[in-house]
Amino acid sequence: MRPPTQDAGGTPGTLQRTQGATDVIRGQQPTGIGVERLSLNQATVKHLDLGQAVALCVRHGIPAIGLWRDRVAEAGLPAAAAMVRAAGLHVSSLCRGGFFTHADPDARRAALADNRAAIVEAAELGADALVLVCGGLVGGGLMGGGAADGGVAGDGVLPGGRDLGLARRMVADAIGELVPDAQRLGVRLGIEALHPMFCADRCVISSLGEAVDLALTFPADAVGVVVDTYHVWWDARLASEIARAGTRIVSYQVCDWVLPLPQDTLLGRGHLGDGVIDFGSISASVAAAGYQGYVEVEIFNSGVWEAPPDRTAATVLERFAATFGGR
Repeated sequence: MRPPTQDAGGTPGTLQRTQGATDVIRGQQPTGIGVERLSLNQATVKHLDLGQAVALCVRHGIPAIGLWRDRVAEAGLPAAAAMVRAAGLHVSSLCRGGFFTHADPDARRAALADNRAAIVEAAELGADALVLVCGGLVGGGLMGGGAADGGVAGDGVLPGGRDLGLARRMVADAIGELVPDAQRLGVRLGIEALHPMFCADRCVISSLGEAVDLALTFPADAVGVVVDTYHVWWDARLASEIARAGTRIVSYQVCDWVLPLPQDTLLGRGHLGDGVIDFGSISASVAAAGYQGYVEVEIFNSGVWEAPPDRTAATVLERFAATFGGR
């Protein structure tokens, strides 16, 4: 089957094309969020290095950027911080810390050390939050040889590999160890709930309610939650959980859920308006909870990554203004 044609700024394989999507989202209730609160997450322009991403934001008048640690490391932390400040950009988040659920004690210690380094980086960059993707089942769960691939059921399973409770306790313990570092450096850790389909390998915190429950066990100045529309839009309790999170919301990330989902579901994100998410109702809940920070567009999509970055930035601006109420 031929892949669908991609119009300027559009996303392959999505429900709407560019013009239709813009028409749809212009009909949504405005939220009053102007483009002065727009942040471009580096993942949306994955192939650009830090300097190129910073320059892209400056060219298009995008006031903030969400940074990724690998790109910061390429530039060097002092140079990265100086580059962003010289451009007048605000750092809305640093991605990412987490991945705490290791069976091996040395690996757990290494993960904590890496997260402490990430806290230092977030402080130096002046990031609003360090985003935590907490990790999947201990040791990744099944290690091969199970019934699904022809082996005997139970072969190759690490101790605790199917124990969600154990994995979640390990996450809580690790965050508790990081709280003093976060408080000392003035960094807020943002627990990001991921869609349940990523529970086994990426994040055992699978709903915003779980993330809020966990965050509330720690001081508010150190630990909050990330609301990412891609991961939480489906939740029948979303509005009430956003309200319960209140000022614990440290980051609001947006992209659309596109259909049909690609084989790699991690890449099933699209530009605002290309999918099924009702951004108006979610954004109204986030605003009512007291969140006044940046709204970060974070898109994982191979078609978006291959598009010219200036076209991507222009589409991000156009869709953001149409979705949230204008420039």
